[in-house]
Amino acid sequence: MTDTTDTTRVATARPWLDASLPVDERVQLLLDEMTIEEKAGLFFHTMIAIGDLDETNPVFGTPSAREFVEGKRMTHFNLLGAAPTGREIAAWQNELQRLAASTRLGIPVTLSTDPRHSFSENPGASILAGPFSQWPETLGLAATRDAELVQRFGDIARQEYTAVGLRVALHPQVDLATEPRWARQTATFGEDAELSGILGAAYIRGFQGEAFGPGSVSTMTKHFPGGGPQKDGEDPHFPYGREQVYPGGEFELHLAPFEDALAAGTRQMMPYYGMPVGTEYEEVGFGFNRSVITGLLRERFGFDGLVCTDWGLINDAEIFGQPFPARAWGVEHLTPKERMRKVLDAGVDQFGGEDCPELLVELVAEGAISQERVDVSARRILREKFELGLFENPFVDEDAADEIVGRAEFRAAGEAAQRASITVLVNDGALPFPTGRRLYVEGVDREVAAAYGEVVDAPEDADLAVVRLQAPFDVRETMFENFFHAGSLEFPEEILDRVRAIAAAVPTVVDVLADRPPILGPIVDVAAAVTLNWGASGAALLDVLSGAVPARGRLPFDLPSSMAAVEASRPDVPFDTSEPLFRFGHGLVM
Repeated sequence: MTDTTDTTRVATARPWLDASLPVDERVQLLLDEMTIEEKAGLFFHTMIAIGDLDETNPVFGTPSAREFVEGKRMTHFNLLGAAPTGREIAAWQNELQRLAASTRLGIPVTLSTDPRHSFSENPGASILAGPFSQWPETLGLAATRDAELVQRFGDIARQEYTAVGLRVALHPQVDLATEPRWARQTATFGEDAELSGILGAAYIRGFQGEAFGPGSVSTMTKHFPGGGPQKDGEDPHFPYGREQVYPGGEFELHLAPFEDALAAGTRQMMPYYGMPVGTEYEEVGFGFNRSVITGLLRERFGFDGLVCTDWGLINDAEIFGQPFPARAWGVEHLTPKERMRKVLDAGVDQFGGEDCPELLVELVAEGAISQERVDVSARRILREKFELGLFENPFVDEDAADEIVGRAEFRAAGEAAQRASITVLVNDGALPFPTGRRLYVEGVDREVAAAYGEVVDAPEDADLAVVRLQAPFDVRETMFENFFHAGSLEFPEEILDRVRAIAAAVPTVVDVLADRPPILGPIVDVAAAVTLNWGASGAALLDVLSGAVPARGRLPFDLPSSMAAVEASRPDVPFDTSEPLFRFGHGLVM
């Protein structure tokens, strides 16, 4: 029997596979065939890891892929962890799609991912680049001030993602970084609403392409209606960070970048964990918040795309062996089923990080959720699968994946962006330094540094020292908490003493990885030059310091002068710390 006959036979048995029909008609044909259990499976979008389809995930304690797909009828997964090669991801993806194709209706899997093109690793927020091209963090893209570069990044990431079957980006993050202590700002475009909107829109255009379709990656913009104004800068992954506060009355300002994202055509939206305090909106987490999801997003902004909660709103979980409560802020007293009903009543379509479709089936059986309400979200979810072309071609070319992922021109573009983002704050004439000088380095690979000069073992033997630091943060009780850098922005005295000792011996350049805005006064006082990076290799940094590549980065936020100024600032108001050391947009051209 020929392939054409096989295709005709399958299309007859499954008429929704007829690509000549309008998408809405195909959605309805499939929906009419689905049981409530199959519909319920669509609503759950949880974590999965590359490996044997019959193995459980050891970190998050989730079931095997087979149990997810065959037992729970789930078809949306957030891929965790890096893989050595594009081929390995592609081969696993194809195996997962074959499993999905073997089910009664053959609904293909949709794979999503957190950002995986930069230098950070956080199992709750981002993944190291691994085989993919490596770029600066989103703050670094903002430091370039280059919308064309940002769109080019999105286009390259789109090509690498689709090559391995990743079809939903759990990004961009267009929250405004108005609270300097907040742990999540490294993935934002910084503190300015206009810049965040412009660059966020460019990012979306890059990922989704000129026309949304089979070659696109669907963007899930987050965290609506803006996750930056956290009380004391704490993150709402954790109970102590659940409150979002607006003492400056700037709730509306935080919506502005989302309006730009909607205008750019973002397909999906993720509300944040936080609960608004002291506003006109219900004081419950945004994923439970009808006044925000239906009132603002659906009705005011007219968004009919897919809304997925942030991860883990319904059930308590164990992460790295430690118990963590559900992020059911403001509704902690409700049962998991009651929380689920409230999320659906709010206007949300999917439950991120959850795998309990049986609870939704029970809610429908009890009459607490109507079949009609289920179908509203099921249509949105299926429509996205159809428009992404997953029903026509769920598989990827494993040979092509290895050729596309990490392609030389893609890596070169990422490395150029790293260099373009590096920001020179002060320079007393030490930069650019001529190659061939004696260099003392800390935090830079000696072999890399040897290409720029003679590497020596002690500061007093050098002509120039280059010291790389990480922006400070407080150490918290558990491993998972420590992936979210929060707390003080002041460097510990032992680090400052070390910098002072080196700077007393030799002119010293201090470079800081600025995932948050560090307090740099004591370092500026003694260093010959100070730079910030947002994810950059040692070679990228030394190219800029030596003048091989011009310095062009500019600050995406204010740099505060003291913790007292940070603590006195209003979390919802941009540029609100008094007498900042350096202003937004500062950056020396060199």
